[in-house]
Amino acid sequence: MIASMAIFVEALDIAIINLTIPSIQAQFKVGNDQVQWLQTLYVLLYGGFLIIGGKLSDVVGKKKIFMIGSVLFLLTSLGAGLSPSFQALAVFRAVQGLAAALIMPSSLSIVIHNFTEEKERSKAIGIFSSFAAIGSGSGLSFGGIISTLWGWHWVFLINVPILFLVAIIAYFYLEADIPEKNKRTPDVVSGLLLAATLLMISYAVHTIGEFQSHAGLLVSLAIIILVFLKILYNRLTRLSDPLIDLSIFNSRSVVTANLVFILLGAFFTGFLFMISLILQKDMHLSAAKSGLLLVPFSLLSAVVAKFGIPILTKRLTVPQLGIAGMLCMLIGGVFLTSSVLFNHSLVLVLLSATFVTGLGMTMSYTALSVLSVQGIPKAHYGLGSSIGTTSYFLGAGIGLSILTLFMKSKDIAVSVNISSLIILSVYALIGVVLMIMYKIKSLRKV
Repeated sequence: MIASMAIFVEALDIAIINLTIPSIQAQFKVGNDQVQWLQTLYVLLYGGFLIIGGKLSDVVGKKKIFMIGSVLFLLTSLGAGLSPSFQALAVFRAVQGLAAALIMPSSLSIVIHNFTEEKERSKAIGIFSSFAAIGSGSGLSFGGIISTLWGWHWVFLINVPILFLVAIIAYFYLEADIPEKNKRTPDVVSGLLLAATLLMISYAVHTIGEFQSHAGLLVSLAIIILVFLKILYNRLTRLSDPLIDLSIFNSRSVVTANLVFILLGAFFTGFLFMISLILQKDMHLSAAKSGLLLVPFSLLSAVVAKFGIPILTKRLTVPQLGIAGMLCMLIGGVFLTSSVLFNHSLVLVLLSATFVTGLGMTMSYTALSVLSVQGIPKAHYGLGSSIGTTSYFLGAGIGLSILTLFMKSKDIAVSVNISSLIILSVYALIGVVLMIMYKIKSLRKV
């Protein structure tokens, strides 16, 4: 429960900012292409340092890293809530992503090490993952209500008392770390190379729409990215204790799960970003009303996580659950696209939320979390639990940058156009195809 509450707050913070975007834009006078960096910086720093966080939880100790991450998240939440400028907010948001990179793998490692029997572990991971899904779903509704009642600052400040309690309880109730001999210091250099590469790729994607005026910069970035990737690959293949043991990708289930995680991150983060703009800027609803409209789907997500997932996991295989989840995402994307075509139909927007936040996210995240750790040796639990989430946030950061390229419309009356919504649905469609292909190959192998 301690680990699940921490991951709930972390997931909540990804989603809760979305319905505050118009308020932040109004106060700091920034556009869609600038404000998206509040999400992009968070998810890329999260993803870039997640593997380092996993390694540290293995080497330093899961309780210590969990405590450090929780306190750092608390402090950066306080800083973000009190930010006097957009630049300061972006910096605190980025460091908040770093804190999340310490919390996620250490909390999952706590769960995995406390449940050793395979079926119980799968159930525990499912519950843990469902808290992440519930946090993502409920954050979207809570953000609008909090922003209207107290102001956007409180979507960050509300984390402070919650994380204070989590840290205090964890300090007294989590078992002390048992020192292990022959544990090497993690490869921080490779971690920094990975994080820097992800940030540069995202910035390059974000800037490519203005290639003519930024040609020199983009060419330079491409060269640096290639050099960094080459150095990173050399380190991963030549060091005796690399940041990532590439042998885990010999498993087809791990490869498939990570590819679909990338697409899931791109879809879900983009969906939250765009539904916020559609409800508030295109349909002219207040943040509070938008949040209240989305509350039922947060509750539906909780019901599915509590009652639906245990039933589904008994009747469906993990790949089948993943296919069902990604199909829900695709249907939700189609409904959201249709809502814009049919004069911003509120019914279609709410149907899209039903399938995405109410059903699809919980099923997809749970299935991919289980699939991504199958066959990983016990010694690499911290690392293995990090890679799937790294893929998710890699997709989230780069996928959102791609979407903003298509959100620049000549029609100033709308903030979200059809092109960006089609790209969003394509993310989910590719995910469905990959999961079906994996299922077919698994059946042939049997």
